[in-house]
Amino acid sequence: MHAIRILLTIGVGIGALIGCSSGPKPHAATITLESKSGSTITGSMKLTEHRGEVRLRGSISGLEMYSEHGFHIHEKGDCSAADASSAGGHFNPGGTAHGAANGAVHHAGDLPSLRADAHGVATIDAVVPGVTLGDGPTSIKARSLVVHGKPDDYTTQPSGNSGPRVACGVI
Repeated sequence: MHAIRILLTIGVGIGALIGCSSGPKPHAATITLESKSGSTITGSMKLTEHRGEVRLRGSISGLEMYSEHGFHIHEKGDCSAADASSAGGHFNPGGTAHGAANGAVHHAGDLPSLRADAHGVATIDAVVPGVTLGDGPTSIKARSLVVHGKPDDYTTQPSGNSGPRVACGVI
């Protein structure tokens, strides 16, 4: 009985040392996007944080062939409403104007538009600088990813006139 306790204690100690020697683990999240507003659009995303930016990778299906859709991080981690209005507005901790994700002025929640292929599938692999998955004012943890029904025009304030929310997933 005594030997088992010692081995378990040593095992835990070694595991803790191994964990410390490799540095902190990056924050990560997997999101499932569910259909909203009567759509059949679904998808999944993998988010990983590295050095003050978050990489989004995944795919969204059920879109019309060759269609374009606004895609944003919204302020609330709540997709419970049938139209995803419970997700609130765009995530905008800096209080800036809406714009293209690669533009000089844009919200932290502005992401590149989704473009569907011939099979109605959009694949995304994008890096979002200035946001994290940890804690703090720029964290996107407990917020939502939302797919909109129309393209984002990148100029209409505050959300780019991108139409109804057709899919939503909590981060």
